[in-house]
Amino acid sequence: MATPRSIASLSLGFGLVSIPVRLYTATESSAAVSFNLLSQEGHRVKQQYVSAVNPKKIVPRSEMVKGYEFDTDRYVIFKPNELKALEEGASHLIDIVAFIPADGVDPIYYDKPYFLAPDKRGGKPYNLLKKAMLESGRCALAKWAWKSKQYVVQVRAQDEGLVLQQLLYAEEVRSIKDLGIEQLEPSAAELKLALQLIQQISRDNYDPTMFEDEEKKRILAAIDAKIAGEEIIAAEHPEDGTGASGQVIDLTQMLMASLERQNAGKRKAQAAPSKSGQVVTPLRKPENKAMRAPRAAAKPAAPAPRAKTRK
Repeated sequence: MATPRSIASLSLGFGLVSIPVRLYTATESSAAVSFNLLSQEGHRVKQQYVSAVNPKKIVPRSEMVKGYEFDTDRYVIFKPNELKALEEGASHLIDIVAFIPADGVDPIYYDKPYFLAPDKRGGKPYNLLKKAMLESGRCALAKWAWKSKQYVVQVRAQDEGLVLQQLLYAEEVRSIKDLGIEQLEPSAAELKLALQLIQQISRDNYDPTMFEDEEKKRILAAIDAKIAGEEIIAAEHPEDGTGASGQVIDLTQMLMASLERQNAGKRKAQAAPSKSGQVVTPLRKPENKAMRAPRAAAKPAAPAPRAKTRK
């Protein structure tokens, strides 16, 4: 993974204390498997913009400007330096306005996360705020203006540092009450079995390394097969359509079957040899795009490696 690079120098306002901090992106989008748009002859196509008034006139990017529509088909044009001035007019201060319990924000309001690291001369007040939040069990709510938009943000403390979490405004989050979900009371027997199933598959915490993108692996394997000259056939999923036929489902029977399946899985895992220390080698992608060129009809001994996916 690339070395983190700061994207902004900011100040974190804690009362009259101003903590100089640097902002880092906290997430990295995993490169999805992308397919190029081609003509039927296999040649790449490109996108062009045309004038809405004169569709035959192609407008190159170098001639495009940005404008705001203040009335139907009436725009005020902004020059690049004016757009830059709008962004630079925002304050670089993350102003803490309140402290609430650490779990006081419903995750449905979470938007994009960032990391905050101390800048020059900011180490001592940064660590003071971090330790104070950890010991008090509270997080901070703050206001922050960034790229012509003001955000409400949560600043929460971890042992390693501070995380800044952009929050959505109330009007940006829909209410589940609008769905009018029917509230049905389960029987005591059904609830008891459901609690047993929850207990069987419960864990103490979330470990993100437990999971991997299985759909991406499946698609990449199919691409390898396609490169090798094989035909791609849709896989059958027995679970498709489960519960969609309108038939009455015996919840008690289904929960008991689920418990038995979990018990069978545990017995199988205990009987299997230990795989600790096994190293899983990630799929590699060659640098040479030519390796994705069509091959002869003869099926090779092993599929060719994939081309590098563009991010």
